[in-house]
Amino acid sequence: MPTVKFPSMMKFYVGNQSEFLVDGGTVSALLENVLIRHPALKPHLFDSKGNLHRHFNIFVNGQHIRDLDGLETNLASDDKVILMASAAGG
Repeated sequence: MPTVKFPSMMKFYVGNQSEFLVDGGTVSALLENVLIRHPALKPHLFDSKGNLHRHFNIFVNGQHIRDLDGLETNLASDDKVILMASAAGG
């Protein structure tokens, strides 16, 4: 099963875990399974139309999914998926 990792500021929504194993053959399927376990996370990932928030980044083994196949990026059992909200500052 792929491992999904969360930044510190999001751990609250996933039982204070920084990473855990989640089943999913694609990034989309993995996210569905994460949300089954942690539904409070949904509004932080998706807008009201079900689209991934623009400020949210997903990396598979260090590569942004926009450089792969987006949410349909295939996952292997040893993949590492990092969910990360963009930070703004000045």
